[in-house]
Amino acid sequence: MLVPPWLEPLLNTAFFTVCRTHSAAARSECNMYCLDCNADAFCFYCRSAKHKDHQVIQIRRSSYHDVVRVSEIEKVLDISGVQTYVINSARVLFLNERPQPKTGKGIPHICEICSRSLLDTYRFCSLGCKLVGIKRNGDANFALDGGNNEAMIQEGNEGISRRRVMSSSREEEEEFRKGLQQDLCPHTPPSSARRRKGIPHRAPFGF
Repeated sequence: MLVPPWLEPLLNTAFFTVCRTHSAAARSECNMYCLDCNADAFCFYCRSAKHKDHQVIQIRRSSYHDVVRVSEIEKVLDISGVQTYVINSARVLFLNERPQPKTGKGIPHICEICSRSLLDTYRFCSLGCKLVGIKRNGDANFALDGGNNEAMIQEGNEGISRRRVMSSSREEEEEFRKGLQQDLCPHTPPSSARRRKGIPHRAPFGF
């Protein structure tokens, strides 16, 4: 089985809506998905009531796009070939392709499906693009096995090493990180610079 039956519904699900049952509660955002029920997204309280013993993953948001932690999704999918990022010390990947301007020349790594610029030698920018690649070429899959897991771990470690030596001056990387800082860190305005005194004038000579 190259693609699990719950993956496409997951990628097409609308997350972060308000739960109809628990709309008055503090944690009423529908940011969870059950791999066993394979239905709509639900909130924290629905999980406790209806999905206690099920396989559930939590969706998070970065710069208005849905992401999932690698530590959760790699238990059920082979995510090798998909670009990952680090947010708040957690490694994540995007669920779907993100809108972007046309890629300029000189970009060394791009997504095979949407041509989005990538940070490392990955094939896809998101799970959605890998799904399209599987349907189109059939040279990848989401099925977990020992070989794929080892390749995924090796690929991830190589990606981390490359990121340590890569320059942070790329426009794509700067735009991404600025977006994360705006989402996750409060902006502190810089302190106003001390005003310089005016040009001193010498007192006129007395007669």
